[in-house]
Amino acid sequence: MIQHKPDLIFLDINLPDINGIDFAEQVQSILPEVHIVFITAYDEYAVKAFELNAIDYVMKPVQRDRLNRTINRITDRKTVEPLRSQTDSKIISCFQTLHFQKGSEIGKAEPIDVNWRTAKARELFAYLVQHRKQPVRKDVLLEFFWPESDVKKGYAQLYSAIYQIRKMLDSLQMNSTVVSFDKSYKLHLNGTKLDVEEWERELRQLPNITEDTLPSYRRLLETYKGDYLAEEAYLWAENERERLRTLYHSTFNKVTTYYLECGYYTDAITLCQRVQTLHPLMETSYFLLMQVYAKMGDNHSVKSQYEKLNHVLEAEYGIHTSDSIENWYNEWKKQLQ
Repeated sequence: MIQHKPDLIFLDINLPDINGIDFAEQVQSILPEVHIVFITAYDEYAVKAFELNAIDYVMKPVQRDRLNRTINRITDRKTVEPLRSQTDSKIISCFQTLHFQKGSEIGKAEPIDVNWRTAKARELFAYLVQHRKQPVRKDVLLEFFWPESDVKKGYAQLYSAIYQIRKMLDSLQMNSTVVSFDKSYKLHLNGTKLDVEEWERELRQLPNITEDTLPSYRRLLETYKGDYLAEEAYLWAENERERLRTLYHSTFNKVTTYYLECGYYTDAITLCQRVQTLHPLMETSYFLLMQVYAKMGDNHSVKSQYEKLNHVLEAEYGIHTSDSIENWYNEWKKQLQ
């Protein structure tokens, strides 16, 4: 079966040596794109069958008209699927907030309006996006998202949320799929771009900053529209949010330092001001601006940035600037005397 890679499998739920549902999970773990049609004499498996994203569920005895409807459904889907690669590409975006875009270039794609039926399905999808590289056990999801529900009700809510996610992806004509196997779920992007993933990949491939690579550095800094899932404020996303923010800050420091070395003061000011808007508590942006204004001889602006930083830190944390910034500022004042 793996060698032939079938497009469609008709599967009886009652098999001699294994339950058809379990067998379907094994098949989907190997061939996530295969279409499965369950055939059975019992309707008690219907919910579980569609939870596995089966394309249809046919009751015995199979009637010709019913089977024709199944074949037509599959034919229609097979006709639509190749067109997806010919239409505009889709992008899953997680900078600032979870949203979708139409286009192929990160940062220049058009937004797509998506109406989620429930906030829980939206958060579950975001969670699967973050954990896309490994399966997530269903019992873990149950405990995490529906801790107050009993097992039966919890699984019903989980299946409903997964169904909503699949319908949403299908309505957007996205290639991404949620596959169920081995008592777990796994999101397969199937070529769909994820903005934070593309951003990090491009960033790590950049060579040292030079006049030639500077435009690429600037573009990636501009692509960072806000922290990872910042508006959602999901607690489980905080570690990833901080990791990506650290990468951004490191890149910002490289570019701004290069600006200072080359005397590109206007560019440095613009970048620092943008970063202060995104991350008002980031000391480095104020300190770099102080250095830029000092090189320009704008003493008033140096003092203004120093006082602004102290005000922000005092209001948020009740603390003063770091010793290194304080020492630099005191030395700068001495040179003015």
